[in-house]
Amino acid sequence: MQALDPSDSPSLPALSLPGVGSRRILVGLVQGLLLYLLYRAGKEQAWPATVSLLFVPLVLAALIVPVILVSGLGHMPRRQLLLWGGAALLLLAGLGCYDAWRVADLPLPPTRQDGPFPPSSGIYRSLYPSPPLVSFAMAGFFIAHTLVLAAVRDKRRIAAYATYFDIAWKHGVQLAFSGLFTGVTWLVLALGSQLFELVKLTFLTELIREEWFAIPVTAFAFSCAMHLTDVRPAIVRGIRSLLLVLLSWLLPVIVLLVGGFLLALPFTGLEPLWATRRAAAVLLVAAAGLVVLINAAWQNGEDGKAVARVVRVAARAASLLLAPLVLIAVYALSLRVRDYGWTGDRVSAAACMLVAACYAAGYFRAALRPGWLPALASVNTGTAFVVLGLLVLLFSPLLDPARVSVSSQAARLASGKVQAERFDFAFLRFDGERYGRAALDRIEREAAGAQAALVRRRIAIVRNMKSRWNRIAPAAQPADLGANLLLRQPGARLPDSFLRTDWALKDDPFLYPDCLREPGKHCDAFQLDVNGDGKPEVFLSTRNEVAGAVPNTVVLAEDAQGQWTALARVMLPRVDCQALREALAAGKVATAPPALADIEIGGARARLQPVAPGYGCISRKR
Repeated sequence: MQALDPSDSPSLPALSLPGVGSRRILVGLVQGLLLYLLYRAGKEQAWPATVSLLFVPLVLAALIVPVILVSGLGHMPRRQLLLWGGAALLLLAGLGCYDAWRVADLPLPPTRQDGPFPPSSGIYRSLYPSPPLVSFAMAGFFIAHTLVLAAVRDKRRIAAYATYFDIAWKHGVQLAFSGLFTGVTWLVLALGSQLFELVKLTFLTELIREEWFAIPVTAFAFSCAMHLTDVRPAIVRGIRSLLLVLLSWLLPVIVLLVGGFLLALPFTGLEPLWATRRAAAVLLVAAAGLVVLINAAWQNGEDGKAVARVVRVAARAASLLLAPLVLIAVYALSLRVRDYGWTGDRVSAAACMLVAACYAAGYFRAALRPGWLPALASVNTGTAFVVLGLLVLLFSPLLDPARVSVSSQAARLASGKVQAERFDFAFLRFDGERYGRAALDRIEREAAGAQAALVRRRIAIVRNMKSRWNRIAPAAQPADLGANLLLRQPGARLPDSFLRTDWALKDDPFLYPDCLREPGKHCDAFQLDVNGDGKPEVFLSTRNEVAGAVPNTVVLAEDAQGQWTALARVMLPRVDCQALREALAAGKVATAPPALADIEIGGARARLQPVAPGYGCISRKR
């Protein structure tokens, strides 16, 4: 394997370059072996997977530290590389330990030997680092490694911006092509396995399905690609120049769009913006687009005369437009926080807005100065350190979005800003990590006053939920149920046991219509004896306001213990939706004998499903 050209690493002596390829491959093999052993331990829930405070940091470090070592070999002196790798290892260990601690109060998921999940399984903790931590740790160490390697190359703590620019693009190209090479490697192996299968040889197919082969081979291929793609700066420069020139010509377009949007605001007002409930997110994406395209045009700022005049003017205009865009986003977020308190998403959005504000303030200042935006280098470098600091804060106890949001929401409940019947207790259990579950226990323990019974009842409902998606609305009271359900049979009355049923406690909220749980939601109701036991069941059909929407229809029955549950779903034939709603409103609902009899096979009853064009509603032709 060809060694690196010393001219690509002018700060390093040529003596350190021979053998770098073999060392990189060795690191890749060790990484693959370590990842396989960790995967195996997690699969079998054996040590160290049973000790989450050890296992999570090991997995996180095994994913990232070897890539840092492979990238740094040949470009950093051995002592500095070991120091940097050790520092990265310690930081990842700390972040991984905290990530595991946040969910350490949850049980491990059942294994296959444990059988199916119990009825009240609740939630379990993951054996592995959380996906946000893995993704943002990778992004953060991409930035940090670029800063460190540039400082080593320039032999000063803050390197020249041109060095940062070159190294960042070089790493980006390396990672992109290494990922592509790894994928193509697996395509080749898959093709080879198919060729052998043509002659009835399956050994390669079986081999690539084995974890002990697949995981090390993936790490080995990636480390080989990292070495092979450690290309000369001239090659990287050619790739990036083509990409950046193409992107820079999008800058005038986005300037016209953002400028037109800002000019329209005085005429439309901000209310339509707030009504979307996603204004801050869209504005942040627009600001990020401006920053990317400004830098695509500016590049390293050394040759402004080579940039087309229209692009230079657009870059200056975009630098000015960035500030009002970020200010509106900050204002939008502040309104949401004022009205509804902090959530995890809003804490993350606030961190993004701080980064955007750094860019906006720096770029606005640069746009007011003569020349080819001379201050952008210091702004980009300084903001990179801000990003790293924020990532450490967000994934540590200092600014953990879960901790901040739980504290905010619990304070709103305690102060009376939000009433218990409107409070999202499910958020505390499923999104608040251990902070939320501790707050749930504390609120239940300290509940007092007129709403104490309601608080404890709603917490009991939340504890019965099996996933974060089963969010409950304020439970409908018996009086609300009577108003929600429009009984279409004159003189009929729904049973008291039906009206007293707490439908929010049911396991499947998607099976039961919203009219059973939310005040103001309406259903057509009918009492029908559908099973021939002489006792009427309750047939419900939602009243959809959207034209063409298929009603949610279900039959509810009372068991011997007086508990009401869903007995059957109702499959509607393909009929005119409007005609169906009119028939329901007119009370034209009755039982009918089955079109086809059931078949009994060895004592087991088989139900025949008639072949029909389909189910659902069709709209009338206009």
